[in-house]
Amino acid sequence: MTAIANGWRLSIPAGQKGIYRLAQLDDYARLSRRHLPWRPPLTLRLRARLSAVDLPGTWGFGLWNDPFGMSLGFGGTAGRMPALPEAAWFFHASPENHLALRDSLPARGFFAGSFHSPGIPLPLMAPALLALPLLPVRPISRLLRRSAARVIRQEAVAIPLDVTQWHLYSISWLREVLYFAIDERNILESRLILRPPLALVLWIDNQYAAWTPDGRIGYGTLGNSAAWLELSDLKIEKT
Repeated sequence: MTAIANGWRLSIPAGQKGIYRLAQLDDYARLSRRHLPWRPPLTLRLRARLSAVDLPGTWGFGLWNDPFGMSLGFGGTAGRMPALPEAAWFFHASPENHLALRDSLPARGFFAGSFHSPGIPLPLMAPALLALPLLPVRPISRLLRRSAARVIRQEAVAIPLDVTQWHLYSISWLREVLYFAIDERNILESRLILRPPLALVLWIDNQYAAWTPDGRIGYGTLGNSAAWLELSDLKIEKT
């Protein structure tokens, strides 16, 4: 990460597949989920641009609950177990990805969207966790994907945009609605009621993940040229 005028450049070096490369800014690394900093009503605003249009891996910015993060509390981090996702963000996924649970929603490319899940305690998630080793079995994987789509609600809209140019992005998280806007023009109104608290995340990496309608599971890292995500004028304002 390097400083630029009123912001930062998040950079990853060129490299082959097989090694994870990540540049990230966040405000949750040492916090437990119940102590994440952000609750509605608020508006997140920032300006951003990319080094290229179709970067391998993913990049984006927004608010989430770090659902896949796990920590036992060593090294000064907070203890944290996996959870179901809550998120509102702008997200880009390269063609190797497939990140939608509903077939009608964008699964790759650049999109704005949100995830909302019920607050299921971890012990009640045990049957689903026990089924994870069966994901390589396509019929079982398809069944689990359909079940996940019923539990995890998602809304998203694809965004045709030249992301190599500076644009102003905003997410307004109110108690009963989410508004996503680019250059002060609303592009998505989501009625998913996210469960607070959430945290800020901004990143670029060379990772992919896919769970396709036919049950195929894919996960790994991609070869990439040197790439960067520039961010400026970041503000989170209570409204």
